[in-house]
Amino acid sequence: MADPSLTSPSEAPLRSPRAAPVSLSFPFLREGSRVWERGVPPLPRSLPSPLPTKRNRTYSATVRATSGPAFKGVCKSFCRSQGHGFIHPSNGGDDIFVHISDIEGEYVPVEGDEVTYKVSRIPPKNLKIQAVEVKIVHLNPGTKHETWSGQIISQLDES
Repeated sequence: MADPSLTSPSEAPLRSPRAAPVSLSFPFLREGSRVWERGVPPLPRSLPSPLPTKRNRTYSATVRATSGPAFKGVCKSFCRSQGHGFIHPSNGGDDIFVHISDIEGEYVPVEGDEVTYKVSRIPPKNLKIQAVEVKIVHLNPGTKHETWSGQIISQLDES
């Protein structure tokens, strides 16, 4: 039988070797960090996105996406400040999500731009898809376009 003078781990609380109790908050604030000094909690938009961007997509998902066929579509909407938009496929079907990191070229897409793209599944369930390797092939005439550096380009009607 067990010795009654010994206490089980569940009865004795674990203590930090330091005298002060440890408390964690999100994000984990460290002394000396800029957030700690200002005392201002970060905004919710600074949380990482659950969508796989070009930077955090796995190698195997990248290979599958780049080896797939290219599709054509029209940019339905794109918000530079939010970093995403949607493409309407030319063959019909549901609109496809596009992230800012997957757009190639020098122009920010606007509504009506014709694009080519490939598709990649969105984990963890792989039920939805997103557009990758998005390239603008024809700028929408009569609209103002902006480069990623912020320069505004006026596109005249091609008559």
